[in-house]
Amino acid sequence: MAYDKFNILKSTAVPLPIENVDTDQIIPARFLKATERVGFGDNLFRDWRFNSDNTPKAEFVLNNPLYSGKILVGGKNFGSGSSREHAAWAIYDYGFRCVVSSFFADIFKNNCLNIGVLPVQVSPEFAEKIFRAIEKDPKTEIEINLPEQTITIPASGDKESFDISSYKKDNMINGFDDIDYLVNMKPEIQEFASNLPL
Repeated sequence: MAYDKFNILKSTAVPLPIENVDTDQIIPARFLKATERVGFGDNLFRDWRFNSDNTPKAEFVLNNPLYSGKILVGGKNFGSGSSREHAAWAIYDYGFRCVVSSFFADIFKNNCLNIGVLPVQVSPEFAEKIFRAIEKDPKTEIEINLPEQTITIPASGDKESFDISSYKKDNMINGFDDIDYLVNMKPEIQEFASNLPL
């Protein structure tokens, strides 16, 4: 399944400066029954967003109209816990296209890359600069430049580079998942096969 192409994203951001956010907090286990990658955004951070009677918790950042955008800025060790893909699905389905943190759990990071969410790992110092900038002005924009592998706070000019594998970078830029990548290589695969000895 192809996803949105990712090139340069400039957006306001939602701050979630909580460390060790695990996948059960991102999408509680009781919502994992569906097999299609849609509808999970409704239950993103469900127990943090809603009371038991389904009324929104006013104090939670996703319920605060001051904050919006396609970038989620999380605390250190974001996406720890179980390896459920649904956590990445929920983030994508809610509308986020990038998650920024000073450290990601490896499996969560790979799950994001597989479905079109760019995990940008920054230094703790840069993460703090982002949180301070958003606290000062919730309309602060962040620019993610995937081709250049940079993240910038345009208002202050602060910039930092981030790492990503060349394979995943190419897939993100083209909107490919692993299957799309292979399908796109079909002519080369066929040519290679035709030259094999019988």
